[in-house]
Amino acid sequence: MLKFISFGSGSSGNCYYLFSETDGIIIDVGIGLRTLKKYFREYGLSLSSVKNILVTHDHADHVKSVGSLANEFKLPVYATEKVHDGIVHNYCVQKKIDRVLVRNIVKGQVYSIGAFKVVPFAVPHDSSDNVGYRIEYSGCALCIITDAGCVTDEMKGYVSDAKCIVVEANYDEEMLEAGRYPLYLKKRILSSSGHLSNAECARFLAENVTDSLKLICLCHLSEENNHPELARKTVEAVLADVGVAVGRDVELEVLKRRLPTGIFDLA
Repeated sequence: MLKFISFGSGSSGNCYYLFSETDGIIIDVGIGLRTLKKYFREYGLSLSSVKNILVTHDHADHVKSVGSLANEFKLPVYATEKVHDGIVHNYCVQKKIDRVLVRNIVKGQVYSIGAFKVVPFAVPHDSSDNVGYRIEYSGCALCIITDAGCVTDEMKGYVSDAKCIVVEANYDEEMLEAGRYPLYLKKRILSSSGHLSNAECARFLAENVTDSLKLICLCHLSEENNHPELARKTVEAVLADVGVAVGRDVELEVLKRRLPTGIFDLA
C-alpha cells in the first residue's frame, strides 16, 4: 500500500511524505523538526521508516530543517548540485547537511532510491535550481510540482501517467492584482520564474488529465492572494469543461498551509 501525507504546504513551510509498509521518502523539509516529530507521533508514524529525503529547491520554506532531520536520522538527501550549493549558502538553514549524506542528482535521469523509482525534472522558478519529481512505487506514480513559474512541455510529459499529482495553485490573478503586495513582488510572482496561478494550474491539469489520474492535490496556496475554495472551484470548473467530474472521475484536495492533511491511500 502506497500512502501520501502533506505536513504543510505554502510559504510557511513545505513538507510531504510518501511511504509504503517498508519504505518512506520525505520531500522537502521546510517545517521545524520538533513539529515534524509531533505530527509523526499524532499520525502513528515512525521517523525510523523514513529512508531518504528529496529536495525540490533551496528556498527556506522547503529546506529550513533539512540538515537537522538528515543529520539526526542519518538520511541521505537527494538534490541537484546547484540546490545543494544553495542550501550550503542559505543562512536560514542553520544546520547544514553532513557531507556524507549529500547525494547529487541530475535532471532527467532515473534513480532507484530504496523501493522507489525517482525521476527529477526541470521546473522553472527563481531559486538556484528547481525540480519536480515523478516517484513510482509498484506501478503507482506520484508527480509533485511545486513553485513553478510556468508550465513546460517537459512537465506535461511527466504527469501523463500519474495516479496522483501534487501541483501548485498559488494565487488568484484578480486577488494578486488588487492586493497589497508591492509592484516588484507582484511582477516576480507573475513572471515565468514565479508561481502558478489557479487558472494556469487548472489549464495544465485539464490539458493533461488521463484515466490514470485519481487524486489531485493543490499545493502552495498563497495566504494573501488565494483562498482554498476559490482554488478548488477554479480547477473543478475547468476540469468540468473537458468532461472530468470531480468526485466521479478524480478526487480534488487542497493542501493546508500549516496543518497535516490526513493520509491519502494511493494504491
